[in-house]
Amino acid sequence: MSLKRSCLQFGEYRLDPEERTLLRGDREAIPLAPKVFDLLVFLAENSGHLVTRDALMKAVWPDSFVDESNLTVNISLLRKTLGNAADGRPFIETVPKRGYRFLSEVTFQPRASPSAEIPYGGVASQINEGAGAIAAPAERPTDAAIAVDRFPPPAPLVVRPVQGSSRLPVLTKHLWLIFPLLAIVGLGVLLRFRSIRANSIRPPAAIQGRRSLAVMPFQNLRHDPDTDYLGFALADSIIGKLAYVSELSVRPSSSVARYASQSPDPGRVANELAVNTLLTGTYVKDGDNLRIAAQLVDPETQRMIWHDTIDVKFHNLLAVQDTVTQQIVSGLQLRLSPREAEHLGASTASDPRAYEYYLRGVDLYASGNFLYSIKMLESSARLDSRSAMTWAMLGRAYTTNASLQFGGSEGYRQAQAAYEKALALEPAQIACRVYLANLFTDTGRVESAVPLLKQALTANPNFAEADWELSYAYRFAGLLNKSVELAERARTLDPSVKLNSSAINAYLYLGQYERFLASLPNGTNNPYIIFYRGFAKYHLGRKKEADRDFDRAYQSDPTILQTQVGEALMLTSNGQSQKALELLRKTESRILRSGVTDPEAIYKVAEAYSVSGDRQAAIRVLRRSIKDGFFCYSYFVRDPLLDSIRVDPEFSELLQNARHRSEEFQRKFRDF
Repeated sequence: MSLKRSCLQFGEYRLDPEERTLLRGDREAIPLAPKVFDLLVFLAENSGHLVTRDALMKAVWPDSFVDESNLTVNISLLRKTLGNAADGRPFIETVPKRGYRFLSEVTFQPRASPSAEIPYGGVASQINEGAGAIAAPAERPTDAAIAVDRFPPPAPLVVRPVQGSSRLPVLTKHLWLIFPLLAIVGLGVLLRFRSIRANSIRPPAAIQGRRSLAVMPFQNLRHDPDTDYLGFALADSIIGKLAYVSELSVRPSSSVARYASQSPDPGRVANELAVNTLLTGTYVKDGDNLRIAAQLVDPETQRMIWHDTIDVKFHNLLAVQDTVTQQIVSGLQLRLSPREAEHLGASTASDPRAYEYYLRGVDLYASGNFLYSIKMLESSARLDSRSAMTWAMLGRAYTTNASLQFGGSEGYRQAQAAYEKALALEPAQIACRVYLANLFTDTGRVESAVPLLKQALTANPNFAEADWELSYAYRFAGLLNKSVELAERARTLDPSVKLNSSAINAYLYLGQYERFLASLPNGTNNPYIIFYRGFAKYHLGRKKEADRDFDRAYQSDPTILQTQVGEALMLTSNGQSQKALELLRKTESRILRSGVTDPEAIYKVAEAYSVSGDRQAAIRVLRRSIKDGFFCYSYFVRDPLLDSIRVDPEFSELLQNARHRSEEFQRKFRDF
């Protein structure tokens, strides 16, 4: 008989490969999908060593052919679950073009004796591994058409022992642990709300204040890479449908994405997202059938507003978003204008494969895998060219890839074409107008962005992203106080809007460095945010702290323009100006070669050149930034990073160009 593997201790975690449990501290069980668990074990057992992507694929999917995107997605989920180590470093380092390295020191410890008490996660892991079987869902409708039936709330989970299982006595002894198990797998979400009765419906009139809703990623009851993508993507589809309802403030998909691999406490989520209503749900695929259980809940009073179980054929997934959306509107007694009601009507028929590719593309985008997201969405558009939501999502993927990954002018061109197709198919799309406006701002057409955003806010004044993008446009033009006002309004409507993908740079440009630093989210592994945290500390003179953040951001993702700028600033601070200039020249070369036109990002290259001592290059890049549409004159006159080039006659000329365009913008849009 082979010896059982030891437990692995790292940081505050204890990993037991035999019992398939992960504990934080002494007793807090952390649920992980099977493949995510396997990844963690393999990485931890090879701590400190480079593990190639091929090795991971062979270890985790030994007998299957799966796309590499599965590895990327599962690594992302693992990072989100573990967070950072005590020293602020991530547990997992990306080695560009090679693989990953587990950074935390791992110690191997003896496993607890078999008689030791089983922690919460132990029962779940045993059942997942075959100690018990989940009762099969009720028999599915046989109608060929879409079957959307109503049922009472899902019955409690039934655990049936496998004949001959030696684990049955343990399970019986700890029967009370079934309740935490229910919470882990999802059906037990109802048990989180102790005052919920099976059929109690909370009167909507009792909900106080403005309606605010977070649609949580749905939980897959049978973790499987082939269906896990549905959890976030279905939530995103519902969020998109509800964007048209002006009486409702819906948190964007970017705000709820971080909960995709968790079973968080509803009260905590409501506080973090500042909402008074939550939609939670689970799903399970059985053959060609999909059963979805959804609940609309008031987290403050822990009472249910609405619940339903929806059975559909897997190829009729589009019906889910329509059904759930209508129930939310009905349950909250929202008043719809005729135009809003029209938008919330049944979605147009879609090729089943096209819709599946669309949902996969949405999930890949949320995980940061933009290239694979684009491939999926392009496949969806080829199968169904009449889907406005597909074109809108494809535009977002093209834009993000162009901006953050040096996708360049071709990416922006493709993005604009995709947005225009989406609006041609569905002219009143609010979100699509906001995304197109963002593209216009990024590509030097701020004056074209503002009218689009005003139209979006007229249609839905509670659409926080529209306020945020308007703040972004005003920042480019140098109206910094107006930019702050709009950004703060957006964060009042939705405290998490663009929290991990953008920042209130107007604070920075006004010299309010502490305020800027306080506005950034804590505890994130996002290299973009880590860079800006370092950038604020750099301005505050906290150079050692800034250097650590710059280096951490660069090591996390050296392909992002901002992290390259941070690395150059760090090198210069440490007397390595030549290395910094070499890096900046490579960055500039990539900008020119790819046609990147994000002028605010390019401006930071000019700042780094100025600090590193190449004044000619700083002037050259500054000229490009202003020409491409970043004409923040009120910042240029005070930016301390440009001090080395202020004596250059060309700088005065560039400053006047920025001032002229900024004043023209203010005359046109100050009171627009």
